[in-house]
Amino acid sequence: MRCPFCDIDKDKVIDSRATDGGRSIRRRRQCLSCNKRFTTYETVEEKVSLLVVKKDGSRVPYAKDKVVAGVEKAAYKRPVSAAQITALSESVEEDLFRRGEKEIASTEIGLIVLNKLRALDHVAYMRFASVYMDVDKVDDLLDEMKQVKEEADSAPPREQGKLF
Repeated sequence: MRCPFCDIDKDKVIDSRATDGGRSIRRRRQCLSCNKRFTTYETVEEKVSLLVVKKDGSRVPYAKDKVVAGVEKAAYKRPVSAAQITALSESVEEDLFRRGEKEIASTEIGLIVLNKLRALDHVAYMRFASVYMDVDKVDDLLDEMKQVKEEADSAPPREQGKLF
């Protein structure tokens, strides 16, 4: 591993720990040349490379960062933590790779994100849905809002547990 400070590739590992629920390893290293310390992460390379088929027919590699960016925009100024967004994006990624397909339509990824956002935050869901569904008429958006409101009214509040 090359030192980010002096660019020499002689170092020693000081500490190793499993992170991210055992999905990666965090290593603290010390450069033997300049004695500075730095951290590296090791993750398993995905077995399957996933291509996303966009609406125009083009194919691009799947990028988790794009899912995170879209959810962050939808959840802007909402009570959704960065940890919740990360967990949602990881859950989406797990769903995609569990399918074992080499290609997936971008619309399918959008539906998966929508379903997970709906359970997380209704306003973020509506923001994401308004862009994702490419709404032309306000009535379509209002119909979707009514459905979400009806579900929210019938379900107990999140912080309130069931009595029995």
